[in-house]
Amino acid sequence: MDAFIRFTNQTQGRDRLFRATQYTCMLLRYLLEPKADKQEVVMKLKKLESSVSTGRKWFRLGNVVHAVQTIQQSIHATDLVPRICLILASLNRVIYFICDTILFVRSVGLASGINKKKWRMWAARHYYYSLLLSLVRDLYEISLQMEQVAHDRAKKEKSPSQDPLVYSVADEETEWLQSFLLLLFRSLKKHPPLLLDTVKNFCDILNPLDQLGIYKSNPGIIGLGGLVSSIAGIITVAYPQMKLKTR
Repeated sequence: MDAFIRFTNQTQGRDRLFRATQYTCMLLRYLLEPKADKQEVVMKLKKLESSVSTGRKWFRLGNVVHAVQTIQQSIHATDLVPRICLILASLNRVIYFICDTILFVRSVGLASGINKKKWRMWAARHYYYSLLLSLVRDLYEISLQMEQVAHDRAKKEKSPSQDPLVYSVADEETEWLQSFLLLLFRSLKKHPPLLLDTVKNFCDILNPLDQLGIYKSNPGIIGLGGLVSSIAGIITVAYPQMKLKTR
């Protein structure tokens, strides 16, 4: 109970819970819409999803400051590739939060002359860039982990394996694929924060891909991706050691 209270006392913790609720509503609404006798439930889910989405905008008002602080921390990263990716991703996130704040100001009626469609597209574009750069960083980290695991494995092997004299091309391709997948599995298993961050960013990018028309998805896919991403986010907030660290 104490851990739950500490979690909900954090702004990020409350935002993750609201986000999980929002995407759960989206997923359930998509699953129930084809059923004629569930229209009332669908309407309630739609209203709840809208209310939760509005509530999350309040939590995000201070995220610009957090993104700027992330830029300052990223400058001190020792590895060049993560440093560049994190700085550029955080810069795009700052622009995204600015666009999101402007859209929020319009939604509450404080400024009516704002072009909602234009600012929404700008927000989606910079959110997409931020996630794409984060995924590039994840792939780079995965490649380093795979290289380390392969190196450790080679050191443990006392003698080279004896391969058959005759190979077919199909056998070689199958063996290469199996070795690659096994190496990838061992690398991510050894580094759970990297697995969580990669899954989270991959699931998150489905939404801007759909908004920008790059890859169209249905609300069910976006809802499921958002829910999985929210659960990953909840884990990183509840257990800070599961958050991917900057080297």
